[in-house]
Amino acid sequence: MLKLGLPKGSLESPTLDLFRRAGFRISTNSRSYFPQIDDDEISCTMFRAQEMARYVEDGVVDCGITGHDWVCETGADVIEIAELQYSRATSRPARWVLAVPAESPITEVEQLAGGVVATELVRTTREFFQARGVEVRVEFSWGATEVKARIIDAIVDITETGSSLRANNLRVIADVLESTTRLIANRAAWADAPRRDKIEAINTLLQGAIAATTKVGLKLNTPRDRLDDVLAVIGRFGEHAPTVSPLIDSDWVALEIIMEERQEREIIPQLRRAGASGLVSYPLNKVIS
Repeated sequence: MLKLGLPKGSLESPTLDLFRRAGFRISTNSRSYFPQIDDDEISCTMFRAQEMARYVEDGVVDCGITGHDWVCETGADVIEIAELQYSRATSRPARWVLAVPAESPITEVEQLAGGVVATELVRTTREFFQARGVEVRVEFSWGATEVKARIIDAIVDITETGSSLRANNLRVIADVLESTTRLIANRAAWADAPRRDKIEAINTLLQGAIAATTKVGLKLNTPRDRLDDVLAVIGRFGEHAPTVSPLIDSDWVALEIIMEERQEREIIPQLRRAGASGLVSYPLNKVIS
């Protein structure tokens, strides 16, 4: 039995959706921290992302999903198996930034010497200033950190799109840490062959689901005498080895490709002009190379 930790909170919904697309059915109950999963070899427990690395290190769970920022913040001795490029708002890494009010005269980190900085990421923030030889008092913030920027000297807060910082009229003066979601494992569990195999299998399926997020499948038919023209169009979009299958009508062939969804609107008209017909586009759950 592999003990899997799932994040409770803002990462909960996208994580459960990712597992669904990877082929796992997970049932949750708002009053329970023990979701049910349709895999007899896995048991699940939910923890806050901030706590996950500690529970993985201590062996409460064998592996879990959390942010790289919380691995750094807790100093947990865990193995970061893989980066999972999904998040609450965008696929871009989240950034912990040092910010001040837009009207503040402070433009450099060194100008904060002797000041007060509020953040949830206390340990990492202290290390940031220590590495620069700047003495500040770092205070833990229980939330609404953006509001405190006008009460104290500066804040260190997380941002993905920057919208909250702009809404609060804050200005970034330095990046503290960049973070993405990670699959992490307990060292003893990783050294155990059966559990490691299961963790690697989960990672493969999750990565396949993430890879499929931005891709679509495309099926089409083309006359054999126009195949070279169609392949030339496909090649311009980076796909040089599509699946080509014969049809009952020997004068025609069927092709199937996987491509970036953003390219679909460009390639379909070009394929049509090159002689293709019967084009069918469809979403993908997993793409595993």
